[in-house]
Amino acid sequence: MSAAVASLLIFAALPAVSQSTRRESRPSREPNAAAAKADPMQARNLPDAAIAAALKDVSAAQIQATIEKLVSFGNRSTLSAADAEAVAAGKGVGAAREWIKAEFERYSNACGGCLDVRVDDFIEQPNRRIAKPTQLINVYAVLKGTDPESAKRIYVVSGHYDSRNSDNFNVTDPAPGANDDGSGTAVSLECARVLSKHKFPATIIFLTVPGEEQGLNGSKHFAQMAKTQGWNINAMLNNDIVGGNKSPEQDTSVVRVFSEGIPVTATEAEIKLIRSIGAENDSTSRQVARYVNEVGKKYAGNLGNFGPMMIFRPDRYLRGGDHSSFNEAGYAAVRFSEFREDYNRQHQTPRTENGVEFGDFAKFVDFDYVANVARLNAATLASLASAPAPPANVKLLTKQLENNSQLTWDAPVAGTPSGTSYEVLWRATTAPDWEHSRAVGNATRVTMEMSKDNVIFAVRAVDDKGHASLAVTPSPER
Repeated sequence: MSAAVASLLIFAALPAVSQSTRRESRPSREPNAAAAKADPMQARNLPDAAIAAALKDVSAAQIQATIEKLVSFGNRSTLSAADAEAVAAGKGVGAAREWIKAEFERYSNACGGCLDVRVDDFIEQPNRRIAKPTQLINVYAVLKGTDPESAKRIYVVSGHYDSRNSDNFNVTDPAPGANDDGSGTAVSLECARVLSKHKFPATIIFLTVPGEEQGLNGSKHFAQMAKTQGWNINAMLNNDIVGGNKSPEQDTSVVRVFSEGIPVTATEAEIKLIRSIGAENDSTSRQVARYVNEVGKKYAGNLGNFGPMMIFRPDRYLRGGDHSSFNEAGYAAVRFSEFREDYNRQHQTPRTENGVEFGDFAKFVDFDYVANVARLNAATLASLASAPAPPANVKLLTKQLENNSQLTWDAPVAGTPSGTSYEVLWRATTAPDWEHSRAVGNATRVTMEMSKDNVIFAVRAVDDKGHASLAVTPSPER
């Protein structure tokens, strides 16, 4: 959120929107197709048939095969063997990354070379969890957008392919890492396999990183590389421990989605502004979480009794994840994690003590649950990559005391498809999710007949097929 600009705007011809004409933005599970035809804005409540079909292609069996293959490498510690001999023997982190790269290439061959498979290779210097200079390699595949302008917008899905056991420096005993984070790696790979069969205007990157267990090293390097090169990453979805660990207390109907509130990159002036207008719950990462939540409802028929559970904090207590690296680089990012973790199966050398089995084995992973997580990720990525660019320079006029609320925004200079219109969203200041919406056509300014003191506003772009951009909350302008 940037500071307000000191320019005045004229609103003499603004269309007025009464609070009495508002409609609910929360999608129905059974939207009315006839109503959608009469009102194109209602189309956003209907699942995209192509996206829904793609979700049916997600395979629990394929995910199981991926996770079991990752476990077969024995110990995938970032510090484990990566030489040619170990790779040939199918053991260690080097063998794992070569296999992941080969999988991406296999998917690319199946779609006629649609994926650009790349590596981000660097040397991590010694720190308290890395004893000597160590080569780390991020492996990723780029599905470039079909529209030249929209392709500049990038959406990332990621999991970390390294694992560890009880001792960070033990690279010989098994560290199966089925759930942490074979499951997240499997989600990224499955999204690549499924979505590479389709075309999208914007770009999607399917990422797998090492070094998470040693301090988020792989993701930090990737995020900083993206920042240095000026990549326009609009959202990053991190999947870490999404295996639906099999235990009586597990809730397989939800996956937690963590998101930061006040951005870690916010300046002192920006924090002061955020506090003054009550925008602590409206970071770009929170908007990504809300988007995931809405997608979960829109594609409820493809997910069964499953959906996201928004958690308004950056991560779990005493823990961290690769989304934080993107937050620290100034990007919107969220973390997906199962509802209830079993700590006897994380970062544990396999063993049995007092009748308790320790170890992160594939037999404890619910592959159907991981498939649902993959479907939710794929639906979110496909929806974002199909949508028009978000509105720019969204402002809320605050130059005088009044009970109406005046909003203005800019349409992107290029890359806005024909048929794009705009939608004003609002919610109570205490509500976690958007509660109401109003279509305003292709206008870029509007007067809402309700007090800005009582609600939180946002604006988003919607195309004629119902694909909605991320919501953008306004900056106050005097």
